[in-house]
Amino acid sequence: MRPRILVDTGPLVALLDRRDHYHSWVKAQLRTMNPPLDTCEAVLSEACFLLERLPGGPQSVIELVTKGLVTVSFSLQDEARAIQRLVLRYSDVPMALADACMVRLAEIHEPSIVFTLDSDFKIYRKNGRTILPILLPEDR
Repeated sequence: MRPRILVDTGPLVALLDRRDHYHSWVKAQLRTMNPPLDTCEAVLSEACFLLERLPGGPQSVIELVTKGLVTVSFSLQDEARAIQRLVLRYSDVPMALADACMVRLAEIHEPSIVFTLDSDFKIYRKNGRTILPILLPEDR
């Protein structure tokens, strides 16, 4: 079974902003993947915020969803207790809501890989102690 790709904020921002240091790396990785990529609304919100100064940036994020390249398969309402536990467990990092949602997505969807630019995912564990499979640039 092919692992599900869970996309974090960084790759979305790098994909849509040609000036981003990781733009080429993200595009190369995406050529090896089959859409759709899964994510959560917190990631989409972060990406929209980070791209708000890029002309058409937030609209481009939403367009990834409307075109079916990115899907949202997560309900914060349904997963609030699990998210709360993760945020408390990693309060020293600290863990953002989007990161907690991505870890929870990885727990729910087996097998999966978190596609990220955030080195904190090297620290996070799913189901308590299991290392998260991640796709991260070598220099991160």
